[in-house]
Amino acid sequence: MARPIVRPIFIIGELEPGQALSVRKLVIETAKFNVITAHSVAEMLESAKRYPAVDAIIIHSDLDGNLPLLIKQVRDIVPDKPVIALTPNNSTASTADHTVSSHDPHELVELLREHFGDPREIDSK
Repeated sequence: MARPIVRPIFIIGELEPGQALSVRKLVIETAKFNVITAHSVAEMLESAKRYPAVDAIIIHSDLDGNLPLLIKQVRDIVPDKPVIALTPNNSTASTADHTVSSHDPHELVELLREHFGDPREIDSK
């Protein structure tokens, strides 16, 4: 029996948008990745507990005032999963595995493709 092909799944924690869905969520899903969105620290940590098999955790630096502590909390729940920090001006989040600009969702998609493959190739098989 052939093993089913599964697209990578990410939890993204960011502030709740006022009027619309997150642009990042839409761009990531359009790139054929699966996304679980959390709009608070508590919701993100609960999602990490509920879905420990996700491929990575993406955290917007504005979600919490203490990003290093938040990354530590995530690592306590899913220590083997990469953490990607979204920060303004691409500033470094030293405790994250990767840091990308929070202003460029396409930069995030390219990082995800580089490290987790391109789900568009799954669809073409």
